[in-house]
Amino acid sequence: MRCMVMVKANKDSEAGVLPNTEILTAMGKFNEELVKAGVMLAGDGLHPSSKGVRVRFSGREKTVRSGPFPETKELIAGFWLWQVRSLDEAIEWIKRSPFEDGEVEIRPIFEPEDLGVEFTPELRQQEERQRAQIAARR
Repeated sequence: MRCMVMVKANKDSEAGVLPNTEILTAMGKFNEELVKAGVMLAGDGLHPSSKGVRVRFSGREKTVRSGPFPETKELIAGFWLWQVRSLDEAIEWIKRSPFEDGEVEIRPIFEPEDLGVEFTPELRQQEERQRAQIAARR
């Protein structure tokens, strides 16, 4: 199963405070373990919400609002995409991370078989073509 691991923002990440060398080294070591185990598919840190926007949809109306956004505890400071056998495995991996403070959320990603009969063969083929195009660009 694939899952997204979301690192919640805090006051420092929202203020644009960058991690120090010690934290970057520890995270690099953890990421290396994930890569060697075939778990990590992608991962990156995010700029603070002050550099982002939100787009709200209401019927045909689209409203763009610039950050920063309130409620730091609801924001994401970084993410990983992992390939694991189960949610329990993802939990075991995150427990090995160098985090000492904060919160991480882990959520499974929908797979084609999760989408049922509404995900027609034509839609499956379309998604496969799109994934192949994305992979070819790498």
